[in-house]
Amino acid sequence: MGILGLTKLIAEHAPGAIKSYEMKSYFGRKVAIDASMCIYQFMIAVRQQDGQLLQNEDGETTSHLMGLFYRTVRMVDNGIKPVYVFDGKPPTMKSGELAKRKARKEEAQAKMEEANEVGTVEDVTRFSKRTVKVTKEHNDDCKKLLKTMGIPFVEAPCEAEAQCAELAKSGNVYAAASEDMDTLTFASPVLLRHMTFSEARKLPIDEINLQKALEGLELDMSQFIDLCILMGCDYTQTIKGIGPTNAYRLIKEHKCIEEAVKHLSPKQKEGIPEDWNFTDARALFTQPEVTPGSEIELSWDGPDMDACIQFMVNEKGFAEDRIRRGCEKIAAKFKQATQTRVQDFFKALPSTSAPKKTDLKRKPGKEAPKRGGVSKRGRR
Repeated sequence: MGILGLTKLIAEHAPGAIKSYEMKSYFGRKVAIDASMCIYQFMIAVRQQDGQLLQNEDGETTSHLMGLFYRTVRMVDNGIKPVYVFDGKPPTMKSGELAKRKARKEEAQAKMEEANEVGTVEDVTRFSKRTVKVTKEHNDDCKKLLKTMGIPFVEAPCEAEAQCAELAKSGNVYAAASEDMDTLTFASPVLLRHMTFSEARKLPIDEINLQKALEGLELDMSQFIDLCILMGCDYTQTIKGIGPTNAYRLIKEHKCIEEAVKHLSPKQKEGIPEDWNFTDARALFTQPEVTPGSEIELSWDGPDMDACIQFMVNEKGFAEDRIRRGCEKIAAKFKQATQTRVQDFFKALPSTSAPKKTDLKRKPGKEAPKRGGVSKRGRR
């Protein structure tokens, strides 16, 4: 779920914190990707014409593999070095949110079965997408595929978005890529949204800069965390009647949740949940269970063509020519990177024109120089 209304709030108070770019603008960048989130997206978006999940002849779901393979090929072909981060065990505090999600899926399952009897194809497709669940088997399939493609992955001890943020904070990667806005609450310096969306959506990648967001909101990091908890996160219930606008006003005026609740109206105070464990939620954001970035080594080794074909073609039923072409693209790009001097491969491209209001070609995270020029900073 992430943080309710946070994107809109940042856009309103810190518009300079959000920029949009084409994928090719991230040439040379290393990016940590929330694997479970993008696999879920693929299973919703990659469908047959009748709206059902892709399956091989043995009835095994393959939508997640198709989405992961082709999206990874496209990222690498654009010069991006992805590392996928998989969820570990969910924190105990998230059990309430997970229970709600399970209930919603069970309700959607019942409606889908009813639609199969009396509804339209559109009804079946709509409810089918709401029943999607990423299983251990789906994750294991994706890890096996990534290994054959020579793409690194990390298994987080707990939440994937927290581990993505840690990789970005430690300098292992340039940014964390996820649709969950709480990646910012875990203090990722840069968050990329829509990085793994399907081609059909044709959305630019939104880059959100945490420091610029804090400056625009006029909050420090501890206040920002309290704001996100007050707005609504996965780890605790929310106060009825407190939306993003009220939450922002309260934190801006009173600096922390403890002081903010003292200034709620009598009616708002009645809406405070009995077991509102905001202090535990705050601790999860400030001290998440992650593997330190200094203990993680990332290596992009290039594909094992035979292993990839064995898995994707012989075991999962994909067309060999397409899998082979995808692997060849990755191998060619990695070979190019090896043969190119490091300082050339990781430098920014020169700016040739002044930025427009929505400039999809300018390099991410930088203001375009007035007369062009090349950044000398190395890329993560």
